[in-house]
Formats: sequence, structure tokens, C-alpha cells
Amino acid sequence: MAITLIERIELLKAVVQPVLPEDTLAEAGRKVLLAEFIKMLKHESGSRTGEDVEDVHDMRVAMRRMRSVFRLLGSAYKRGDIRRFVQELRRQASALGNVRDLDVLIENLRAFQQTLEADQQADLQTVIDELDVDRTSYRKDLNDILDSKSYRRFVKDFAAFLTKPGAGVIKATHDDGVVPSQLRHLLPGMIYNHLAAVRAYETVLEEAGAETLHALRIECKRLRYTVSLFDEVLGSQIGDFIEELKALQDCLGHLNDAATARIWLEAHTDEPVIAAYIAGFEAKETALKEQFVEIWARFNSRRVQQKLSSAVLALR
Repeated sequence: MAITLIERIELLKAVVQPVLPEDTLAEAGRKVLLAEFIKMLKHESGSRTGEDVEDVHDMRVAMRRMRSVFRLLGSAYKRGDIRRFVQELRRQASALGNVRDLDVLIENLRAFQQTLEADQQADLQTVIDELDVDRTSYRKDLNDILDSKSYRRFVKDFAAFLTKPGAGVIKATHDDGVVPSQLRHLLPGMIYNHLAAVRAYETVLEEAGAETLHALRIECKRLRYTVSLFDEVLGSQIGDFIEELKALQDCLGHLNDAATARIWLEAHTDEPVIAAYIAGFEAKETALKEQFVEIWARFNSRRVQQKLSSAVLALR
């Protein structure tokens, strides 16, 4: 007899263990993946109904974090054993992303609607209703995925993989010699590689357009996931560093929301109320870009970077 979603979550919660610096990369990753998998499952029911838009957001974040773990640590597992998990997470995240984009846009449009006169509110409501129809369609697509046999098989098999230490692990041979395998030996290099990928954008920011800023946002997100997924083994100052990184990522996120809104509203730009809305967030974009310059400078300051250094030094 199949177990319920709530029963599965409780069973998985019972085997959660803390990440330790001495864990092998594969087993540290398994522990982190398990914690994020539980978060994903907790928000499944809410994502189906859409009663709270944050459920879609939180479920999607958990999936992104799991995909980041596989991107970081994928070489520790046999490719054939994890390929299906990675593909399924990508498919689910895409469906959630379609719903989330419209959640954000509709919420922002409704806030803008409250600032308008009654006749303009009615004009904007027509656009909102059209977008809501699109969102309903995308939610149906999402629910079709969550109701599919492949998703149910994924949940069952992934749960088994995450609760069986050693499953799918690539084992070192004697021919490999002495190679680093513990989290405390390998995590610092991963963190600083992602930091380098972020800071490399300093050379192109002066002429950066929306596409470049979006790419930087992705690199910031990957760095943030790397340090936040393993924050329990890092020093106490990692929290301060994450807050600075989050401020940078949020600023870039608001700029990306504006770019996404333009795409969704492209068919309505000849309507005065939409033209006014777009003009309004164009002014916000200018302010956000000025704010970004300040946040970027602070993030790259010696004070903030020393917080990361101090946190990494705890890995001994």
C-alpha cells in the first residue's frame, strides 16, 4: 500500500542527520539533498492549489538547491545513478517557474492597480484576468507532472537513494593514490571558485545589459547556494556574508523581474495603463541600477570578504 505524502515526510525527517566537516563529499551532499527534498515535499500540496503563492516559490527554491548540489558534487556519484533525478528536477522546476513568473507579475500588477482611478483599475483588471488564465493553464501543467507516474516513481526512488549511505557513490581506487574526499578539504575550493565567477563580472559591468546582469544573478545564486547549503560547517560569520550576498542577488532579481514583465506584457503595450506601468518600473530600474553599484562595492569590500574568509577557516 502506497504511503501518503505526510507519512513520507515524517519517515524522511526521522533519518535527517547534521552535515559534518569529516563527511565525504558524497555523503555530505546526500544529507543536504535529503533536507531540501523534505522541504520540496512540504510545499507540494500548496503548489498544487496556489492558495499561497509562496508554496510555489519555496518548492522551486528547494529544487534549485538540489540541482545546485548535483552541479557541485555530481562527480562524487555515478552518472547513470543520478541522471534521472537531475532530469526530473529540471522538468519540475521549469513547470514551477512558469507559474512563479506569473505569480510575481500578477501580484505586482495588483499592487499597481490600487494606485489607479476606478476606470483605469477596470482596464488593468482585464489584463490581469488574461494573465490569470495563463497561470491556471500553467498550474494544470504543473499538476499533471505532479500526478504523473514518473513523478511518483521519482519521489520513491529519490527517497531510497537519499536514505541509503553509499548508494551511487564513485569509490576511489588504490591507483588514484591519496586524493581529498572530505568536505572540509574540498568545500573551500568550491566556494572560492564560485566567488571568482561572481567577481569576474567586475570587468564587464560598466556596459552590462539585462542579459549580463541576469547571468551575474545566476552566479550569485550559485555562490549563495554553495555557502548556505553547508553553512552549518562554516564559521559564524557566514550568516553576515550570506546577507550581503542576498542583498546583491535581490537587487539583481528585481531587475530581472522587470525584464520578465516586459516579455509577458508585450502583447499589451499599446494599452495606456500598461504603458504607464512599464514607464513606472523603468524609473525603478534606473534607481535599482544605482543601488546595485553601492551594493556591489560593499560586497567586494575587504570587510565583507573577510567574513567569508573567517567562515571558511572554521573548516579544519
